[in-house]
Amino acid sequence: MLVLVMRYSRVTSDTPFYASTAVLMSELTKFTICLFITAKTSATEHKRLSVRHICNDILGGDSWKILIPAGLYTIQNNLQYTAVTLLDAATFQVTYQLKILTTALCAVMMLGTRLSTQQWLSLVALTLGVILVQIPADRSNTAGSMLSATDPSQLLGLMSVFVACVLSGLAGVYFEKVLKGSRKSIWVRNAQLALFSIVPALFGVLIVDGPDIRQNGFFYGYTAWTWGAIACQAMGGLIVSVVVKYADNILKGFATSISIIVSCVASVWIFGFHISPLFLAGAALVIYATYIYGRSEHRRKSAAEVLPVTADDSEQHGQPVVAIGRQSQDDEGIPMVSIHGDAKDTELKLQ
Repeated sequence: MLVLVMRYSRVTSDTPFYASTAVLMSELTKFTICLFITAKTSATEHKRLSVRHICNDILGGDSWKILIPAGLYTIQNNLQYTAVTLLDAATFQVTYQLKILTTALCAVMMLGTRLSTQQWLSLVALTLGVILVQIPADRSNTAGSMLSATDPSQLLGLMSVFVACVLSGLAGVYFEKVLKGSRKSIWVRNAQLALFSIVPALFGVLIVDGPDIRQNGFFYGYTAWTWGAIACQAMGGLIVSVVVKYADNILKGFATSISIIVSCVASVWIFGFHISPLFLAGAALVIYATYIYGRSEHRRKSAAEVLPVTADDSEQHGQPVVAIGRQSQDDEGIPMVSIHGDAKDTELKLQ
């Protein structure tokens, strides 16, 4: 839905709005929503609304960790608007699935994640599917095909997608590590992310479109579809963080596959996009690869780790105890494991 609304907002008006202002408004929207929820939660916990507690939650502690993904996400959002302007919605949607590959590579390099053979094969299939999507539909017209392949706007759109995918992988893996290794609520983390994203977004407004904005105004070219794109981008960012925090990749795989199908079908009706047999084959391969990767990841995470408990816990129960649970890290980076068994659920720090 986000891609369709973004694309429609760019092609329905004769006076296109400035993408940098839309990114800034999206971050302000996310910050407002998260600040409201954080304030409401803080008031419930402390029996009163305290500005000091809210400021400590958002700006205190390890809030500096969010600066890196905030900057990366801001650049990525600007590149998304550039790519969706230069590419049709369906091509952008399928090509943007390269972020699964870049995210996997970043997870391997940054977190030491181990991928199964099935997962690597699915990533190769994903790449092949994206290549099929980019093959010109009319191959009989060689000159026309070469013109399409070397069109500057098309190449710029594809380059924007590629860079956005790399940034998505870097920011996503880093933000996931912060979310799952922290006791702070997801709304506090999202408020931090939005707040720290406002600064680079404002910088982009001043540098990229500053002269034009001073001449035409901040909301120049805005329509109802522009506000719809801003709302979708803000809500999409919040939903993704919830998925990363609580769900698994099999759910993301199904959601991604459905979004590709909807985008392709809607693009035919809204934008007159022509779906070729090669596009169908490539899209089908991307959908299948996304599903296989998500299913394999779900199975890997479902395999519980078996870890021995300390001697004190063994003496308490009068016999050796085996703990089954998931390993994670606390705010200080100390490994923890959540224990689930006959005894009361607890968390152990691994020394």
